[in-house]
Amino acid sequence: MYRTKKLIAALAASLMIGSIGWMPSSEAASRAEIAQIFVNQKGSNFKYWNKDAASYQALTSYVKDVTNKNSKNYIPVPDRIAVFDLDGTLMCETTPSYFEWMLYLERALNDPDFTPTPEDREYAEMVKGAIYHIGIPNSIEGTGLENSPNGKDVTAPASIPKDIDRREAESQESVFSGMTLEEYEQYVKKFCETPAEGMTNLKRGESFYLPMAEVISYLTANQFKVFIVSGTDRQTLRILVDGVLPIEMDNIIGTDIMNLASHQGTTDGLSYLYTKDDEIVRGNFTLKDVKMNKVSNIVREIGKQPVLAFGNSSGDYSMFNYTINSNKYRSLAFALLCDDTQRELGNPAKADSVRKACETYGWIPVSMRDDFKTIYGDNVTRAN
Repeated sequence: MYRTKKLIAALAASLMIGSIGWMPSSEAASRAEIAQIFVNQKGSNFKYWNKDAASYQALTSYVKDVTNKNSKNYIPVPDRIAVFDLDGTLMCETTPSYFEWMLYLERALNDPDFTPTPEDREYAEMVKGAIYHIGIPNSIEGTGLENSPNGKDVTAPASIPKDIDRREAESQESVFSGMTLEEYEQYVKKFCETPAEGMTNLKRGESFYLPMAEVISYLTANQFKVFIVSGTDRQTLRILVDGVLPIEMDNIIGTDIMNLASHQGTTDGLSYLYTKDDEIVRGNFTLKDVKMNKVSNIVREIGKQPVLAFGNSSGDYSMFNYTINSNKYRSLAFALLCDDTQRELGNPAKADSVRKACETYGWIPVSMRDDFKTIYGDNVTRAN
């Protein structure tokens, strides 16, 4: 549930905007306005989906079925577990890359108040080259997409390192190591205000997909417990979601670091006593929450098999299969296809790859191009 101050702010915003679903005249919906998106229990007031889309019909018919006490597929409220990826599922991941990867580059390469280690700087330069020349995240799916460098002075690596997920996470957490939680929160919030590269009228912290915000609201109205299970740093996730989506902070699962006491140093946690002079600081990388690690974290932190899963890439495939296989309840997995190249920085080749995986494994494809009436609102367009 939102904190009281969040509720007050949200109510004030709703009074200013006049009605739910209103869009500003020249910019994207603000975080407060996204928070006002509401879909009722019956699902009769969806605004941002094409209601004849097969994915929309599959979702709404499923929810009506499993929440009907007279249905053989009825799912008791405590077992209505839905899990969502973040990047490319709930918010944009192509401006030109994941929110946290661009945050990492900002810290490692552009922050005048921070000096990275030579190793972190070197790796950040490699990641930058991979993003602007090879096209991460699109090329992660093996499409070999060659993106324009957009005028950036970067050198393309010969290929994407096979362990880039882990190595980027290690370096990313390294450049933020030692920050207090409050310092890091302020850093992330400041970065949220930067323009979403490649789009107009859109800030990074506002780049949530409006149709997917409706899905979260709809499931919440039907007493589903919603979790985010993402490769993004867990604290970053909490900051991004807070005040925007109705998801509890303890329902957020992400890539983890070791949190330490500020005076702990290298002393093992089994031997250190937290004191009144301590505060929590960020430590080093421990676990990247992608692929099979998502399943492991779901088992450990939720303790129940989900009945709904939403994602967009190979990082979610294990989570999809865990959700729909050997489940005692009727269950579904939905995969978003990044096939919109007019309103979004899509990649048809990657979309085709994910669609083929849907056909192979029995997941439901969601076409951003065909199934969404809008993505960020009509006033947000591609910059090029």
